[in-house]
Parts: sequence; structure tokens; C-alpha cells
Amino acid sequence: MYIDPHVHCVSRTTDDYEAIAAAGVVAVIEPAFWLGQPRTNSGSFKDYFSMLVGFERFRAAQFGVRHYCCIGLNSKEANKPELAEEVLDLMPLYLAKEGVVAVGEIGFDDQSAAEEDALRKQIEMAQEVDLPIMIHTPHRDKKRGTTRTMDVLEDHGFPPEKVVIDHNNEETVREVLDRGYWAAFTIYPHTKMGSARMCAVVEQYGSERIIIDSAADWGVSDPLAVPKTARLMKERGISDAAITATTYENALAAYGQSGQMSADDWLNPLPIDQRTLFEGNSVLRGGQEPRIEKITKPDVVE
Repeated sequence: MYIDPHVHCVSRTTDDYEAIAAAGVVAVIEPAFWLGQPRTNSGSFKDYFSMLVGFERFRAAQFGVRHYCCIGLNSKEANKPELAEEVLDLMPLYLAKEGVVAVGEIGFDDQSAAEEDALRKQIEMAQEVDLPIMIHTPHRDKKRGTTRTMDVLEDHGFPPEKVVIDHNNEETVREVLDRGYWAAFTIYPHTKMGSARMCAVVEQYGSERIIIDSAADWGVSDPLAVPKTARLMKERGISDAAITATTYENALAAYGQSGQMSADDWLNPLPIDQRTLFEGNSVLRGGQEPRIEKITKPDVVE
């Protein structure tokens, strides 16, 4: 079994859900992020947050995948202060929803003052609602931005064991681990980590507090990155224990601190019934045959 603890499912197709389920992905975590085109009003965020806790959760379940999410104002769109304040005001309404496992993904992009202000306010929210945090580290000047993020977290006294710092690379991993944080790595073609580099990281640093994800989104990305990396790790002789830790157990340990995520969710799931509707909507279209699983009852010993 695998968990992909960072994937932007609203950008993916039903074929992707079928493929990851067939590959052994039992659960996904979808952090709120920007959609490629800048949003111009807070109502767009409200509808987006509602989709993360609503229809997308339903859609994943229709294909046998457990869906969780993180709610947050991303760093890129934090640079519009007036809009940012409106979105921050919305967030408490969603942080208490079922299936929300963290505040995120939040952090730095351009490393501006506005981004730091939004980051600090969201750290305070996470403290108030007792949720973990998923951190987005910047694509540019990553090492400085990662260090600065940890400094800000420590200013607020936020416990590092409740923070997953994502998009790490070889330049950042040592400091992140040394300071007690979870270190997540994104397997994303050409721009972030590749599977071979990820294997080398695990070989050098071990599996403790290391997490692998795909961050598959609307760009050129691969929702099967986690199982593919696990397969390569196996081929390279990395232990089964390390593979399981980095592709399943560590994500569950980190985000399970929310109280919203448990292995029982997928080990004892409700049966799939694609006749089910969400606010009148189905994942099927006319003439398609629904997948219907029977409820299995345990044997009774008399």
C-alpha cells in the first residue's frame, strides 16, 4: 500500500484515480494551492475549498481512494494583501471540516514581506486548531527560503514534529532533518526530484522522517510517481522497511496527528457504489455501467 501525501487531484482525471488505485495507492492528500491562473476574488477560494472537502473527496472514494486535504493560502497568491486577508478570514470555516489533515501548503515563493505575513498568520491558525502544517519551499533560492521558513516556525514555537516541509532536495534535506522536521520530496519530471535521485537520498540519509510524494497537478507530472519510485528503490536493494516508511508509514504518522486520518479508513472502507450521487452529480455519464461492491459480512462462529 502507498500514500501519496501531496497531489492536486482536482487537476487529474478519473483515469488517474483508477490507475493509482490499481498501483496500490490507498490514500491521497490534496493541499490547497494556486490553479495556474490567478484568482481575482475570495469567492473563487471559497468554491475551491468547498470542492476539496466536498466533491473531490466523493470523487476519489468512487474509485477506492481515500481523499484528505489541507486548507491554506498559497504563497504565490499571498502577494495580493487585500485578497489575502479575505481568504485568511475564510479559512477557519474549512479547517474544522472532516478530512482536513493540515494547514497548507503554505510558505514562501518570492520570499516577500506579504508572504511572511500570511505564513505567520496561518501558523497561528494551525496552533489554534491543533493541526499539522504542510510547507511549500520556494523554487528559487530554495535553501535560503527553507531556512527562513524554519526560523519563522520556531519564532512561533511550532513543534517541528508537526510540520512537513515539502519539495526538498539534496541542498536542504540535512538541515530540515537536523532541526527535527519531516522532510518530503516531490518526484516531479525535470523540475524537482527524480526517482533515481530519491533513491540516493534514502541510501544516504535513511528513511526516518522522509516522505515521498508526486505533487501531480495540471502540469507535466506523474500521479504514479510514488509507486514507481518504490519499485526503483526495490530494484536498487533498498530495504522493504525503508520503502514502506517513505511511501506509506511516515505520511500516516505525520498527518495522522490531525486526528482525521487513520489506516482503518482504507483497511475497512465503505463499499464502492457508483450509483451514489453528490448533490445530484455522478462520476458516470449516460450508459456507463456503475461499479457496485457488495457489503461483506464477517463469518459468525456459533
